[in-house]
Amino acid sequence: MFLTDSEHTLSKEYLRQGYVIRPVADFEALQWMRTQFVRLVGESLETPLNGTPEEVLNHIHNHVPVAQLNTFRLKIIRGFNAINEFRQMYFNVARPYLEALVGNELAMQLRVNLSIQFPSDDSSLLPVHADTWSGDSPFEVVVWLPLVHCYKTKAMYILPPKGSDQLSKEFVARAGSTSEDLYQSIQSEVQFLEVRYGEVLVFDQALPHGNRVNDESETRWSMNCRFKGVFTPYGDKKIGEFFEPITLRAASRTGMAYRLPKT
Repeated sequence: MFLTDSEHTLSKEYLRQGYVIRPVADFEALQWMRTQFVRLVGESLETPLNGTPEEVLNHIHNHVPVAQLNTFRLKIIRGFNAINEFRQMYFNVARPYLEALVGNELAMQLRVNLSIQFPSDDSSLLPVHADTWSGDSPFEVVVWLPLVHCYKTKAMYILPPKGSDQLSKEFVARAGSTSEDLYQSIQSEVQFLEVRYGEVLVFDQALPHGNRVNDESETRWSMNCRFKGVFTPYGDKKIGEFFEPITLRAASRTGMAYRLPKT
């Protein structure tokens, strides 16, 4: 394969681990996004919050009751997805890693998602799952971007490729009757990922992953968005409905528009 040395290194790591963690490619874009979040939080709470952006986000659980968390989260999601340049900024933080791992003709999810997980709160759990189990294409990757330092139970976990392959072979025997049964069967094999503010995680959403109760003293804020090659197979989430092309090249545009002369 005609990959550069850096592309080869990144690809080997992704294939071995099922993910890569790298410094964001555009730190100014990340800072701009976090500024938008702090603004939206202040507008949502109708009061300015004192402290640095890190302090405001890490301790938002002191200002929002758990019972109002989902309503608050959805309001923030609507707010940043309504900003025209937001998805472009999101793409910019991971662009070189996506081009190396996925390709340079990409489709991007139409809306960026947000997870907010308060300390000791069990209402925001994402049980163990692989996105492909519910119809996503195995050709997709997830770009997971934290707005604060995420570590231990404040972060997400993933089952590496070897463990995932073994689970697939033994799924019926190990699945149990609940998602918690399934998690307990892989608990010793999963890896909790540490992703600092200023870093981006790109992972294979076909690998089992999820989160647990946040036992740390700070709130988790992380965004996620799916990307795939425009011309790779789609699952239940189709182009135009869930994805849109963002880096379609000129030859692809002319090729798609080409028609043989009428005879």
